[in-house]
Amino acid sequence: MNRRAQAPTRLLGAALAGVLLLTGCGGQGDRTVTLKLVAADYGEDAATSSKLYWEDVARRFQTANPDVRVDVEVVGWTDIGKRVADLVGSGRSPDLVQTGGFADQAAADRLYPVADVLSLDTQANMMESFSHAGQVLGTQYGIPFVSSSRVLFYNKAVFQKAGITQPPATWNELRQAAEKIRAKVPGVVPYGLPLGPEEAPAESMLWTLSGGGSLSDDVGNYTIDSAQNQATFGWLRSNLVETKLTYPEPGRMNRTPVFTDFAAGKVAMLNGHPTLLRMAANAKVDFGTAPIPRKDGLARTASLGVADWMMAFRANGHKNEIRRFLSFVYAKENQLKFDEAYNLLPVTQDAFTEMTRAGGRHEDLKQFAAGLANASFYPFGDPAWAEVSNRIKTGIGGAVTGDPKQVLEGLQEAAVKEAARVRR
Repeated sequence: MNRRAQAPTRLLGAALAGVLLLTGCGGQGDRTVTLKLVAADYGEDAATSSKLYWEDVARRFQTANPDVRVDVEVVGWTDIGKRVADLVGSGRSPDLVQTGGFADQAAADRLYPVADVLSLDTQANMMESFSHAGQVLGTQYGIPFVSSSRVLFYNKAVFQKAGITQPPATWNELRQAAEKIRAKVPGVVPYGLPLGPEEAPAESMLWTLSGGGSLSDDVGNYTIDSAQNQATFGWLRSNLVETKLTYPEPGRMNRTPVFTDFAAGKVAMLNGHPTLLRMAANAKVDFGTAPIPRKDGLARTASLGVADWMMAFRANGHKNEIRRFLSFVYAKENQLKFDEAYNLLPVTQDAFTEMTRAGGRHEDLKQFAAGLANASFYPFGDPAWAEVSNRIKTGIGGAVTGDPKQVLEGLQEAAVKEAARVRR
């Protein structure tokens, strides 16, 4: 945090007033305020790093607002949580953090309510479902930044070799397709099942939703060990893992290597988000997409809606400067620029309308946008979710290689205890 330069003494004040550079809170007069932004990196390498986007936004904002500087730090997903914790713990709190959650910081009473740092116009432009998902006990602290959903990706060339004419719509059709691929296209993993730490919450929630369950109910109670979920993971173990139709140890498989294998033609089917569109197209894979297969007999199931978040910290008192910067960040031009760079979906209505309009440049994203209309979200507003998610990341893979009932009951018990602890 920048220090406010102390006022000079009465005798020296006149001599020094012209040369002092004042930094601090308020952005009044000739003072320059520095906002510290820590953001997650959505890129795959230096050429695609999110740092390029944020530095461009900061530079253009500073040109229009010379009294506010923006210090940008972009951190990889695996390290950003620790980096923010280190900054807060050492008394150097950031002003803004863009990452995957917010409830733990809200529970620690570190954040501004959204109404304090978003203009009325920006608030009105937010898509309502995401604004609701950003609430903690009725007050919104999480500011949605980007969104996505998931669809089934499949390799058309592999399907043709295996004699499969259409993508599977149900679990049994998926299993049957996977069996044909294993028999006729050796060397290709029929279905990629990434239940390693990078993707476990999303992949597991996709399967629980498509099986008629979920990880939590409508009022926020965890339902990890529900009868529906036990049946879902039992089906995965018996029909995909034990039959060798996926990786031998799904709990060790992260999203990135599975996506890379699909782009290399080594995986035939997987659940993917919009970033995989670019990866597969760049690799010249002949692929198709379809809705997530559901349990046989279910007419319709909810889809998974995923959002990443912005949060504003109170420690430095930069409320007014944060509001000005966020108004700039959430302008349609800047939202579209980020979403187009990473094939993600906007959370603002004007950008969403632009990306999904008929005949536009983003026809390939419409299928993901359609999923958001019937989406279920992680329990983002639960302060316990960060720890519960971490336990799912490291433990739920065991539900498809061991006893699903035992594994899910253990995760449920830990989730209930954590929820009780943070709510005391």
